[in-house]
Amino acid sequence: MPGLSLEQSLTDHLDAMQQVRTLQVPLQQAIALFRTAFARRGRVFVCGNGGSAADAQHFAAEFSGRYEKERRGYPVLALTTDTSALTAIGNDYGYEQVFARQVQAVTLEGDVLMLISTSGNSTNLTAAARVARARGVQTIALLGRDGGALAREVDLSLIVPAQRTARIQEAHIFILHVLCEAFED
Repeated sequence: MPGLSLEQSLTDHLDAMQQVRTLQVPLQQAIALFRTAFARRGRVFVCGNGGSAADAQHFAAEFSGRYEKERRGYPVLALTTDTSALTAIGNDYGYEQVFARQVQAVTLEGDVLMLISTSGNSTNLTAAARVARARGVQTIALLGRDGGALAREVDLSLIVPAQRTARIQEAHIFILHVLCEAFED
């Protein structure tokens, strides 16, 4: 069988998940930022590219709908879902601005922007982080590898220092679910 073996994939997965243990403090800080925003009637916006866009949408759905228990919905919105905005902004301003323009248009001081990236080097995410911070929006990044350029642009970084994109994404979805669990009661 070509490629990695199941055993190697499981070992890599478990290694990445072990790294999540080191994120207990920043995870608690992220939860506190969300709680503060919600208490002040603020919102959480989330974005990413590719698989991270799918994770952003999944995360927003778990918060606005329900995760495991019946509870009130929370105002968490993915900036990756409006194809008209994405394509118009991409066409008129360039793909680097697809999230920054939306952040400028819809966020208010006291909101939170969560950016998801395995590399931390997506220029459209760093642009969005800069606009958010200029608007008084708290920024959190869920990252991989060494955090990339985005780690230096946000208020709070949660970095899974694995190298393989798939293993980083697996850890990211776990972290997103842990964030959801904090709002179950």
